Amino acid sequence: MASNSISYGSSCLWTAKQNKLFETALAVYDRDTPDRWIKIARAVGGKSAEEVKMHYEVLLQDLRHIESGYIPSPNYRP
Repeated sequence: MASNSISYGSSCLWTAKQNKLFETALAVYDRDTPDRWIKIARAVGGKSAEEVKMHYEVLLQDLRHIESGYIPSPNYRP
């Protein structure tokens, strides 16, 4: 994957900054928050509520694959 962006389709690129904003917004707006995806989209900027919801679903799928051993855990440098 090139540079600091993540792609889940040709029209949906996420920068490292947007990913950080997304992670922060997930911590602020839990699943019981009314209009959660709209609020997260506003916090991220440049993304629709549908795009942030899809990004979340992909994240959950990745976590399930890692937990099941399908994808190895990343090796982070200390």
